[in-house]
Amino acid sequence: MAQNSSWFFPNVSTEIGYKYMDRPKILIVEDEFLIAKGLARKLEKLGYEVVDIVASGMEAIARTLELKPDLILMDIVIEGEFDGIETAAKIHEICSIPIIYLTAYADDQTLERAQETQSYGYILKPFKERELHAAIKMAIGKHKKDREIAGLLSQAENQNQEKSRYLNRASHDLRNPMTVIQVSAGILKDYGNRLPEEKKQQHLDWIRVSVKTMNEILEDVLILSQAEAGKQRLNPQSINVIAFSHDILQEFHPLATDKHTCQFVSRGEECFVNLDVKLLRYILTNLLSNAIKYSPEGGEICLEVTCESDRVCFQIRDRGIGIPPEYRHKLFKQFERADNVGDIKGTGLGLSIVKHAVDLQGGTIDIESQVGVGTTVSVTLPTAGFCQN
Repeated sequence: MAQNSSWFFPNVSTEIGYKYMDRPKILIVEDEFLIAKGLARKLEKLGYEVVDIVASGMEAIARTLELKPDLILMDIVIEGEFDGIETAAKIHEICSIPIIYLTAYADDQTLERAQETQSYGYILKPFKERELHAAIKMAIGKHKKDREIAGLLSQAENQNQEKSRYLNRASHDLRNPMTVIQVSAGILKDYGNRLPEEKKQQHLDWIRVSVKTMNEILEDVLILSQAEAGKQRLNPQSINVIAFSHDILQEFHPLATDKHTCQFVSRGEECFVNLDVKLLRYILTNLLSNAIKYSPEGGEICLEVTCESDRVCFQIRDRGIGIPPEYRHKLFKQFERADNVGDIKGTGLGLSIVKHAVDLQGGTIDIESQVGVGTTVSVTLPTAGFCQN
C-alpha cells in the first residue's frame, strides 16, 4: 500500500559507499512501496546510488532541492496535489536535473503532456534492467552534454551577447522536437510489434514533423549567423517569378486547414527577372507561414505578385489576429512576439530575417495590420530589368 511520508533508503556499507562514492545519485518518485523498493534494489545492483524514495510531488521537489540528485525516476501517478508530469515541470522551473518517466501509462494524451516537460526518457512498465540501465546512462550523458553546451553558450555571451541570445533560444526550441523524436523512436523500437498500425503511423508522423521543425529552426539560425557575420552574398539568377511564387503558395496548401482558402493573383503568366532564389524563397515561405499560423480561425490567404519595369512587388494578405499597434516598433527585432499570439508557437526570428533578406537585395518591406481584422505585408524588390526566357 502507498504511504504518505518519504521512505529513507538505507545507506550501503562504508566500504561499498567509499568504493562507489562517485556513483550517479538517483531519486525515485513512486507511491507504491513494494515497487519502489524493488526498483531501488535493481538500481543499486546496477551500480547507482538511490538517495531517497518519495511518494508525492511536494516531497520530490523538496528532496530534489536538498539532495541535488543526478537523475530522477518519476512515476506519473503519485500521491499529492501534483502528478508526476506536473511535478517534473515544477522541478525544471527551479533546477536542471534530468527526469525519466517510469510508468504504465502510454496513452496519447499522457505522452503529449510528457513531451512538453522536456523529459529525458519514457519507459513503460514492466521494463527490463538493461533497458532501464541504458536509458539512465543515455539521459545522464545527454544532460552532461546539455550542460557543456550551456557552458559554451555562456562563454559566447561574453564575446557576443546577441549571438549567444539566439543560439540559446535555438537550443531551447530544438529540445522539444528532439524529445519527441527520442520518445517516439524508443516506443517504436521497443513496442512497435505490439502497436496497431495507426499508432505506428502517428509516431512516425510526429518524428517527421519534429525533423521539419528542427530544420526550419536551424535554417533560421544559419541565415541569421551569416547575416551578422557579413558572410551572406547575393546570388541572383533568372527566374519566372510568377511561376515560382505560384509554386511556393502550392506548397502551403497541405499546411492550411479546411477553414483557409489560398488565392494567387498575378499580372500575366510569365515574368523573368534576376533575383536571389534562396532569399526570395525564404521571404515568401516565412510570410505565408505566418499568414496561416496567425489565422487560427481560417479565412483567405492571398499572395499577389506584380511585375513592373524595374521591380517586383509581392503582397501577402490574411484575415488573422492582426498585430497590436504598440508592437509595431518591435516588428523586426529578434525574439520579439506580440502579446496576442497566445499558444501559437514561434521563435521570434522570422520577420527579422525576412527584413535582412529584403535589405540585402535593396528592397523594402511594409506591414499594415489591424487587430482582429488581418495583416498585409508588402515586399518590393528591385530588379535589373526583365530577362529573356
